[in-house]
Amino acid sequence: MKNILLSAVLAAVALALPSVVDASHLNTVILVLMAAQLGVAWNMVGGYAGQVSLGHAAFYGLGAYTSTVLLINFGVNPWLGVLAGGLVAALLSLAFGWSCFRLKGHYFAMATIAVAELVQIFFTEWEYGGAAVGLYVPMDKHGWLWMNFATKLPYYWLALGLLLLTLAANWWIERSYLGYYFRAIKDEPDAARSIGINIARYKQVALTVSAFFTALGGSLYAQKELYIDPGSVLSTALSIKMALVSILGGVGTLLGPVVGSVILTSIEEFSRILFGGSGRGTDVIIYASLIIFVAVFYPTGILGWWTSFKERRAARADASRQIAAHAATAQPTGKEAV
Repeated sequence: MKNILLSAVLAAVALALPSVVDASHLNTVILVLMAAQLGVAWNMVGGYAGQVSLGHAAFYGLGAYTSTVLLINFGVNPWLGVLAGGLVAALLSLAFGWSCFRLKGHYFAMATIAVAELVQIFFTEWEYGGAAVGLYVPMDKHGWLWMNFATKLPYYWLALGLLLLTLAANWWIERSYLGYYFRAIKDEPDAARSIGINIARYKQVALTVSAFFTALGGSLYAQKELYIDPGSVLSTALSIKMALVSILGGVGTLLGPVVGSVILTSIEEFSRILFGGSGRGTDVIIYASLIIFVAVFYPTGILGWWTSFKERRAARADASRQIAAHAATAQPTGKEAV
């Protein structure tokens, strides 16, 4: 009942939000939704399967470049380009996983960074894809059919819809056999292997699904910003942000990345307003500081801390009731007192 009520409240807020905020603040809300979607997508492999990838910007960039190149050079509709970007990223994830899943722990994380850097170098040198100069999305066609709008409001609905789609996929995985397999691989890989779970195969499944949805987010970014280059869609800082959104909110939880996105994007936008151009690189410093803070004080993230807080409060309340009940039963009667 609580979950239904919470869902209804969140739906009402999402529907009412565009009518109560101005255009500049609506853009910030869109950024929150897009960052949350990336965190939820990363959570599929990093949260449930426990494979900490720091190279997810490769999939994000592939989604952005695939849809943009298809639109510019072949006139492919952006809706088809978005789907094509997801499929291309899913195919790359096969090579990504084959090369990186041979490693464990921090070696795996470093290998994912290396692969993402190779992808960034390729696009920086690829003249057909604009090289270091980047690509501009054509603006000659407008409307929902071409995913090109003059105002921010349609992008809000697109970002919200993509986030809900990614959350639905995460929810289904969490409650299906895949979710149980992923958690077994994360928590007890030896036990999972002993009962016949093909660890390499299901790690690859988690990465492929995560890569697909990450690429969808990259394609939406390209359509919204109308310009992409290797620095904006393939940077290591972007990969770290995807992981941090999930880790900060609560890794391995459904709504943790959404909570983390609200906090992280707010801090990021505030730092840009405060420091402006002179604060270039401030976001990376903030990311690093938050990683250290969460790892030391709240390793389960904000939602994990909130859950443990409620459990401790319930335990204290239960202990107080037991003490009160014991004191009441221990109170002497009138005859005993005489």
